[in-house]
Amino acid sequence: MALILVVDDDPNIATLVAFKLEKAGYEVVKVADGEAALEALRSHRPDLVVMDVMMPKLDGCSATRRMRKMPEGEGVPIILLSAKGQDEDRDFGLAAGANDYMTKPFTPAELVERVRQYLDG
Repeated sequence: MALILVVDDDPNIATLVAFKLEKAGYEVVKVADGEAALEALRSHRPDLVVMDVMMPKLDGCSATRRMRKMPEGEGVPIILLSAKGQDEDRDFGLAAGANDYMTKPFTPAELVERVRQYLDG
């Protein structure tokens, strides 16, 4: 079973995302900020990361850049979630090393489908 790291400072969004991913058959670890995400990447070795962009301590784009420099982050797909939907916001997230960028609000079904594309081919 694939393990997904969900990173979001909004507990309601983190819980909803985790619930939908677990219902789709994935194992989930939740953390609330970018610094905790770096630790979770080391300790849990997730198969995929779903991460909010705007968070305290360390934002999602900065955390993505740091993950890409870690051996544990090599080859791990990262999907960023953000309320910022402008082209330059998406470009910034992808330039940071994310594989995908989804704008909030999104449908849980769309997120699950994108996760499946990365993990199940």
